[in-house]
Amino acid sequence: MNSYSPSEEDFKFVTVLDKGDQLTRPSLSYWQDAWLRLKKNTRAIISLYIIIGLALFTLVGPYLWRTDPALQDLNQISQTPSFPKKAVVVGPYKRWAGIVLNDFPAEPEEYLDFIPAPKNLKVVDAATTQQVRLSWDPVVGAGGYNIYRNQREPESINDLGLPLGSTLGGNEVSYEDRLNLESRQYYYSLVSTDGLDESDAYISIEVTPQLTIELATAKSRGLVDESSNEINVEISLEFHPMGTDYLGRDMLARLMQGARVSLFIGIFAPFLYVLFGIFYGGSAGYFGGKLDAFLMRFADFVVALPFLLFIILFKIGFGIGPGESGVLPMLIALVLLGWPATARLVRGQVLQIREEGYIEAAKLLGAKNHYLITRHIIPNAMGVILVTLTFAVPADIFTEALLSFIGMGVAPPTPSWGSMCNEGVKTMLSHPHELIFPALFISITVLAFNLLGDGLTEALDSRMRSRE
Repeated sequence: MNSYSPSEEDFKFVTVLDKGDQLTRPSLSYWQDAWLRLKKNTRAIISLYIIIGLALFTLVGPYLWRTDPALQDLNQISQTPSFPKKAVVVGPYKRWAGIVLNDFPAEPEEYLDFIPAPKNLKVVDAATTQQVRLSWDPVVGAGGYNIYRNQREPESINDLGLPLGSTLGGNEVSYEDRLNLESRQYYYSLVSTDGLDESDAYISIEVTPQLTIELATAKSRGLVDESSNEINVEISLEFHPMGTDYLGRDMLARLMQGARVSLFIGIFAPFLYVLFGIFYGGSAGYFGGKLDAFLMRFADFVVALPFLLFIILFKIGFGIGPGESGVLPMLIALVLLGWPATARLVRGQVLQIREEGYIEAAKLLGAKNHYLITRHIIPNAMGVILVTLTFAVPADIFTEALLSFIGMGVAPPTPSWGSMCNEGVKTMLSHPHELIFPALFISITVLAFNLLGDGLTEALDSRMRSRE
């Protein structure tokens, strides 16, 4: 058997690192570790900032942007987003008698094979958004004239645009247009007719009305001093950074007020039914047995109930007719029918937690049920609860928008993002901003909550905690 003789190398001192050089990992709580994980998720953090921005937009925005969301400005109907505009103050509208030539026949003395186009089509007085007045020379053989308006230059007799009206005789050689005038380029076209057939010849004129506002309206909106009676002066109108809707109401102010309705329903309803689902599913999972079976079968029954039918029944029960806002019935339906999903998730989590060793240890030490639930069960299930809530909020925001869009939720004049989309879809081809802005807010909000929910799912998963 070989003997071993220790050498001096076996007894050399081992160099010990200084305390400051030791590689240690700071002790972190569950929530501290989850927050660090969440901060590493760029999409989730950006989504969190977006949600904070939406909260400020909803709560603080109306105090900074004090435009009345219900104020109608018929001089700025369906205006696109733009910089502040100037308008000329004018007096009240005065009826125009028009121009009728008494020495010219109202009816043609003979019907011609071809009626020439009128000549000398011109604007009488100044063209404003209050009125555009046109006049022209009479045409021999004409029994009247048809007036058209287009937003682009016509290319043929079939491209004259919107028919505004007709004169009553060949001797009536004027027309006044007051139909939804805007400060933009128009092309007016005039066609002669013998009372039966319309001529193939026309004359056109380009007109750009001056933006105006009546003195009384300017006073009522605080744009001029109450004692002022000056007209034909230029003033600055209210600024509409996101344009106006089909009634001239400020889109930004309505989006802020609509956010309060949409986010109230989208956050308050999930908070209520998630809270109920926590206690319902937690009780079923913790106590188990026949109580668990009975509670979950009832939850299955609630899942099978048709949501839209209950909305209709609740609206009838509350006496809410067509065209009236059904916020309360929608809120009640969401709360009564939305909790089973949360209850199932919490039940599954509680079933897993109650079998853990620390729960058995606490029971052996004499811990009561209420202590186990409040100090162990609910805190350890909080991750699932928060993730469920972040996914429930965008789902209910989208539900409110959908119901309001089809006329089952919030109805005008109360704004919500869904009802604004319903109004904007009617003018989406001519004024797309009325649909784009509320739809964009819905999309951004739903996407932000979903991405935050994904980030929370990863951050709160205890199996993914670092083990360094």
